[in-house]
Amino acid sequence: MSASSSAPREIVRVDCPDDVGLIHRITGVLQGHRLNIESNHEFVDGEARHFFFRAEVTAAAAAIAGGTLHADLAAVLPPGARVRVTREDRRPIVVCATREPHCLGELLLLDAVGELPGRIVAVAANHDDLRGLVARFGVPFHHVPHEGVSRAAHEAALGQVIDAHAPAYVVLARYMRILSEGFVARYAGRLLNIHHSFLPAFAGASPYRQAFARGVKLIGATAHFVTAELDAGPIIAQDVIPVDHTFTPERMAQAGRDVEKLVLARAVRLVLEERVFVHGRRTVVFG
Repeated sequence: MSASSSAPREIVRVDCPDDVGLIHRITGVLQGHRLNIESNHEFVDGEARHFFFRAEVTAAAAAIAGGTLHADLAAVLPPGARVRVTREDRRPIVVCATREPHCLGELLLLDAVGELPGRIVAVAANHDDLRGLVARFGVPFHHVPHEGVSRAAHEAALGQVIDAHAPAYVVLARYMRILSEGFVARYAGRLLNIHHSFLPAFAGASPYRQAFARGVKLIGATAHFVTAELDAGPIIAQDVIPVDHTFTPERMAQAGRDVEKLVLARAVRLVLEERVFVHGRRTVVFG
């Protein structure tokens, strides 16, 4: 069936233990709600025997207004199924930064030109260096200094700023602070981070100079969900670029910044578009 061009688009996600006939059951419910499937993806993790499904559907607004789609899907699925139905929308995000502008700047630019499937409603930073950059885009900037206060007090202040904007997700765009387990739990499943892919080989200060000294041939970046275990959350997106002996530490750092900002932007897009399923320590990502 065809849908009106003005019909709202919904995203339907299901993950559950694998079973016979799941596609038939799900599409039967969607048909019963007079929903047109514009695109869909499914995947079965054979080792875990787990099923993942994502579809974009459209219909008259009244078709979903009754609020029974979620319940009707759950009723035909195995116990333990997770069902999520969301409306395609530019949901709010808060970005946390420190001093480095590249990741933050990429997200601000994408938002400004309408290429980010979300809205940056605020930037919070523990230094004031990036205020001018953020001001150019008309986004509220909050300086939440950490000097002279305890980590608990700083995180309480940061959380107050974040919560005032009610974001769907919080993005750490080179936010150079280790967050407590309690703070991470406060935003569980909604906190994204980016770092270079040298970890753990070149952890700590000056990773690109360490990599230069070891003569590495690939550098990259990893975007992941934040968990209590430092830099070990489920991975959303990664990429690498080649380097060679002609790269100075400074040129290597610039190349690293380029890949970091692109990987983070890709991860934010994937999450906002409901393309990322977390299953244990792993992710299933529908591109």
